[in-house]
Amino acid sequence: MSNLLSAFRLATLPAGTNPFRTEVKAFLKSSLEATPPDIRARSWMGFNAAFSKKLAARGWVGVTLPAHYGGASLDAFSRFVLVEELLAAGAPVSAHWIADRQSGPLILKFGTEAQRQFYLPKICAAEAFFCIGMSEPNAGSDLASVGTRATRCEGGWRLNGRKIWTTNAQHCHYMIALVRSSGEPQDRQKGLSQFIVDLSLPGVTVRPIDDLAGDAHFSEVFFDDVLLADDALIGQEGSGWAQVNAELAFERSGPERVYSSIVLLEHWITCLRRSPDASAHAATIGRFATHLATLRNMSIAVTSKLVNGESPIVEAALVKDIGTEFEQSIPAVIEAAIAMNPDAPVDAELYRTVAYVSQIAPTYSLRGGTREILRGMIARGLGLR
Repeated sequence: MSNLLSAFRLATLPAGTNPFRTEVKAFLKSSLEATPPDIRARSWMGFNAAFSKKLAARGWVGVTLPAHYGGASLDAFSRFVLVEELLAAGAPVSAHWIADRQSGPLILKFGTEAQRQFYLPKICAAEAFFCIGMSEPNAGSDLASVGTRATRCEGGWRLNGRKIWTTNAQHCHYMIALVRSSGEPQDRQKGLSQFIVDLSLPGVTVRPIDDLAGDAHFSEVFFDDVLLADDALIGQEGSGWAQVNAELAFERSGPERVYSSIVLLEHWITCLRRSPDASAHAATIGRFATHLATLRNMSIAVTSKLVNGESPIVEAALVKDIGTEFEQSIPAVIEAAIAMNPDAPVDAELYRTVAYVSQIAPTYSLRGGTREILRGMIARGLGLR
């Protein structure tokens, strides 16, 4: 246990990130149109290619990627600041999000030089949007239960199978898919590889899935005899499991695992400032502030490990698990607070925002790894299993 807890020794953002934060704030103030909070609450699920291109024009897509590939060569601390400000403002970042956060770094680390030169400049220019193909129908949370298969053939690989809960697949250009390239499903983690799939190829079908909020963030993707070239393979054949675990450390560790409900919380506090019974909720706001400060410090501690070249898989899982609980508690607590005084008028924007976040919040503990899977990882990190 001490080894895991020591990973969360207090780390701080370098003072050099302060001017960058000021620059990002100024950009957002001048670039974002006035938008109601129920729309801003979608933030990293809000797809807006034009906004992503504005960010790219400032060099803020692929900020951690090397400059010779089109990136800004900034460290993970700078990306933390950028992401924090984008989410706090409710900026629509979904178009470039996955490519910036994990697909680009994955290609940089495991891809060939030809792959880096082809994909990374497009990512940094917000000209190539990526999704990730991990989950499959009927597999639940078992990521290793992969039935989608890539079979060697003349000219490359033949891909067949399905992926589900793929974010923004209907809008993206490419998918990085975890598929079985050898062996059988009972081989579990063995025989898995990652491929870059051009979603415009013949045989690819994308079907959006409508959610309770009326949005269609997720899709099911079908592969029917899709021909992939040899250079679609990322890294070594059979190394997909190790690669995807490194990728998930990027996915689980950032501020987005803490700030998903932050627009709702901020708007509630704004409404309370105009309310005569604001003092009745002071303790609740204090608890939220305390939890947020602690989770933020934990996330910065994980970011410091990324800066040092480490792969904090278990630490990221812990931040994601606790952060998800915090994010999901916000709409529940605010709903209860509103219900305490049913005769009091409710701000229309607050009502719409809490309704949206309440509907979408159950997905917080599904995306990026379910609570049960994460807690199994944490238990192993603590030496309990």
